[in-house]
Amino acid sequence: MTSTEPLALTAAVRDALLDHAGEGAARDPPAEVCGVLSGTRGPPDRVTDAHRVDNVAAHPRSEYELDPEATVATMDRLEAAGEEAVGFYHSHPESPARPSATDRARATWTGYVYAIVSPPETIRAYRFTGEGFDELPVQVESRE
Repeated sequence: MTSTEPLALTAAVRDALLDHAGEGAARDPPAEVCGVLSGTRGPPDRVTDAHRVDNVAAHPRSEYELDPEATVATMDRLEAAGEEAVGFYHSHPESPARPSATDRARATWTGYVYAIVSPPETIRAYRFTGEGFDELPVQVESRE
């Protein structure tokens, strides 16, 4: 299902996500990368920054797990700065940018955005409903 509510990304965030995902895809073997998205929760949600967090999954080639300690520290920094966590991102270096069975099983943040990046240039976004994912249109803001 696709929602009509867009997810706005700054051009800088788009570039940062694609760069980070490309780094993971270039590894041998490729690895998923991940992080926290911050900005303003909407509607519509607007992402103004991406914060890299190490992937500590047992099988980083095909799954991700945000480092718990680093994720909590990132969330604490955002809160202290008066910023909001909009959601999370991770990459699929060898598969399409749609939630995998593992992604669906591990999602826990109801109402938040889960962005998936597939190099070289695909970014798709989903809102976790608690039951599944609703796809959100992604709009990249101009650099003006």
